Amino acid sequence: MLKFDEELFLNLVEKEGLAFRGQIEEIVDGITKRGYSNIFLIGAGGTIAMMYPYEYILKSNSTIDVHAEIAAEFMVMNHKHFSKDSVCIFTSVSGTTQETVAAAEYCKEKGATTIALVAEPNTPLTQITDYCITTGSETHSFDTFFMLLYMVIFRFMYNNDEFPQYEQFTKEVSLLPRAILDAVKSFDKKAEEFAITHKDTDYHMMVGSGNLWGNTYSYAMCILEEMQWIQAKSIHAAEFFHGTLELVVEDTSVILLKGEDETRPLMDRVERFVEKISKNITVIDTKSFEMEGISEEFRKHFSVSINWSVLSRISVYLERERNHPLTLRRYYRQMEY
Repeated sequence: MLKFDEELFLNLVEKEGLAFRGQIEEIVDGITKRGYSNIFLIGAGGTIAMMYPYEYILKSNSTIDVHAEIAAEFMVMNHKHFSKDSVCIFTSVSGTTQETVAAAEYCKEKGATTIALVAEPNTPLTQITDYCITTGSETHSFDTFFMLLYMVIFRFMYNNDEFPQYEQFTKEVSLLPRAILDAVKSFDKKAEEFAITHKDTDYHMMVGSGNLWGNTYSYAMCILEEMQWIQAKSIHAAEFFHGTLELVVEDTSVILLKGEDETRPLMDRVERFVEKISKNITVIDTKSFEMEGISEEFRKHFSVSINWSVLSRISVYLERERNHPLTLRRYYRQMEY
């Protein structure tokens, strides 16, 4: 087993992440008191993928108008819902992502309210936005960002009189790091087996839906393609039967990310089809993880964090088996383009 530093994880995600609750509530409550028209979740690559679960959560649980937008496209599209009354939320590990920084500057210039979650302090994004929470460490940054975004988004819903369970929900957010640790431990052997089996597999289909669609998109593009140079395609379960199914053959690697929200039946349908054709199926189902202390009502939301944490274990074993560091790049930040 490749070492997973439990103490470091808990310090960064549990202690430091939860320490921002008061600051988040103060920010969101102040914005709510002043009034706002809508929420824009803006990012690039992995950080726009990180926003998709929260767009889904708001669309399926709230009347708050929400838009998840890719930073570069947002800058050129003249979005007719965007105004000075919009709230724009950004995340960035480095705080230097060119497209995200440019979008934040644009939103600020237009008078919108800007909020950023950034790992690295004293970086451009931390200096542009109206409100910035800086976690101080790139290690486990996505796990921490997920937790912070739970508190941000559900506080907006609570203030909109749509989520009276906020206090209980936030208590359960505090249990999430332990649930993640338990999931990582129980999945670790499967993660290693996947990496050993697939170290030379040159193409994967990744299928997801609902609040796991962002993870599906991110893992295929940012991990398999960018960090491992493996061809991959992310496919939404609702669209799988409108084209992609024709490419499934006996040896096609199909990775199914199953969550616990309302779209699970869409994933069940894909699974039933694929298991008739391919002998190379990997199912990662958050229902198989205990999530001790997490209520049935909230499991579907926390599936996002659980799913990402176990996928991350596959990443470290792929890195080892393929002798391909996750930090290795041909082009990204290596040349001008």
